[in-house]
This record gives sequence, structure tokens and C-alpha cells, in this order.
Amino acid sequence: MTKFQQISDKTAIGLSFLCVIHCLLLPILLIFIPPLSGLFALNDELFHRWLLYAVVPISLAALLIGYVHHKSRRVFLIGAVGLLLLIFTAFWGHELLGENGEVLLTVLGSSIIAFGHIRNYQLRRQEKCSKPHNQD
Repeated sequence: MTKFQQISDKTAIGLSFLCVIHCLLLPILLIFIPPLSGLFALNDELFHRWLLYAVVPISLAALLIGYVHHKSRRVFLIGAVGLLLLIFTAFWGHELLGENGEVLLTVLGSSIIAFGHIRNYQLRRQEKCSKPHNQD
């Protein structure tokens, strides 16, 4: 498994969970510790778009490299569906679905992306383990 592919899968999973944490825990944290709101003055939509600009290229690179090696269309499509949900939600979710719908779709998209990358990582490791040692 290439280092880049391994790191990109793990980074995409981490960024997906950062999105989930931001959506679910930040509002609760701000209720209990209001002074933190000054630290998090970044607009929610702007934060989601910044994360999206990091998640999309990293995820696509990892999914494409994984697909080239393990040829699982299912894994690639799972990741692509998650990315499309995040893109849709970041640009139109709040206006079309409201705040609760936006959070729901963001969490769903992030979870789908994370699942796709976990599966991508597993298939790549499986492939590496099944190769004879002299072919590495």
C-alpha cells in the first residue's frame, strides 16, 4: 500500500469526523461554555466549505488510487455518494432543508465517506497481505 494512499484514507476519515464533531458537538459546547463562541466566530457555511475544499481532493485521490488497485466500484461509489451529499449540503442544504436537515445530511455524508475510506483501506491492506513477499 502506498504511503500516500494510506495517509489520504486516514486523513479523509479524520476530516469527515471533524465535520460530524463540528455539527453535533459544537452547538452543545457553546451552550455550556458561551465564552467559546468568540473563538468559533467562523460562519458555519464557510467552515463547511473550507472542510469540503480539503475533503474532496483528498477523498477523490484516495478512492481513485484504491480503485486502481482493488477494482471495487462499490467502494468508489460509496465514497462518491458521500462526497456528493457533502457538496450538496454545503452549498444548498441550509436553504433547502433548514438547519436540522443540513446537520442530518452532513452527518450522513461524512459517515458514508468514512465508511468508504475504511473499506478502501481494508481492501488495500487485504491486497497487500495476499501478495507474495517477493513482489513488494
